[in-house]
Amino acid sequence: MTAPADTTPPPGPDPGLAAGPDLGSVLGPDLGHALASVPAVRPVVLDAGGVQVSGLLAEPAGVHDGTGGAPRAVIVAVHGRGMCADYFNGLTDPLNSLLTLGARLGHTVLALDRPGYGLSARQLPDGQSLGEQAVVLHTALAAFAQTHPTGAGFFLAAHSDGGKVAFHMAAGEAGGSLLGLDVNGCGWQYNPEARHFPDTLGGGASRLNWGPLHLYPPGTFRASRSLLQRVPRQEAAQTAAWPGQYPRLAGRVTIPVRLTFGEHELWWRLGDDDLTAMTALLTAAPHVAVERLPEAGHNISLGHAARAHHLRTVAFLEECLLRARTGTR
Repeated sequence: MTAPADTTPPPGPDPGLAAGPDLGSVLGPDLGHALASVPAVRPVVLDAGGVQVSGLLAEPAGVHDGTGGAPRAVIVAVHGRGMCADYFNGLTDPLNSLLTLGARLGHTVLALDRPGYGLSARQLPDGQSLGEQAVVLHTALAAFAQTHPTGAGFFLAAHSDGGKVAFHMAAGEAGGSLLGLDVNGCGWQYNPEARHFPDTLGGGASRLNWGPLHLYPPGTFRASRSLLQRVPRQEAAQTAAWPGQYPRLAGRVTIPVRLTFGEHELWWRLGDDDLTAMTALLTAAPHVAVERLPEAGHNISLGHAARAHHLRTVAFLEECLLRARTGTR
């Protein structure tokens, strides 16, 4: 993604099954109390078959130091094109962090830099194909499970091009062991305005990436420059191939799937017929849900709607846990 110049006036302020942290302390008016109890987010490096995968980790209270029990599950957050794991960490508002929200609700949250980003960019200067990235991330999760409690297992929460990698992961040999797949900002057929590769993937893609600027907190576009990373060559070369890849993957996904699109999502064709055709290809998924999120653009986790979206993500994970427990997956 490319950040637009921050020249517009800043927008106004942001108007479980088991016992867990009180949601009121996250959503209520006492923000000082909420911030005082925010779980720690720390860097992590995983050895994925020789590829050093970096990322960020937040765990529920007591899990890290051994004084608590296991997490309910592990949310694996997969960032989009040209971004990094910090995308999920509340860029301008700590209460919008998926990492800390998930940990407060009893889940470990592991946000990974995809292969070709973060620490692995040194080893993989040209990056990897989407399918190769999926294999490396599966290997990284296996390494994580050897040294960290994982509760009920791994649940994927992915954005944009990270959603493409997540679909590859879910369709792969190890995909059936995942709890569920929650993807936002990743459709099937591109909006005609986004078809002229690679030109619209540079500065001309700002409107597609962001939508109306009032959807984002003050300072977002300046702060977002810290998230931007070079798009690896191999990944960029596959962008236009996605409409052909998705049908081959969709029928092999055997876990629950939730797709979310912001009200102002501009990258994809999102008419009712388009979404019906996309979900119809998920023939082996036991449950498929599609949501349209009001007051959100493509970069949902950077906008005012981030908290609402992340709460829905955790709620979908709880549905997946219930399905796994009752055998209705």
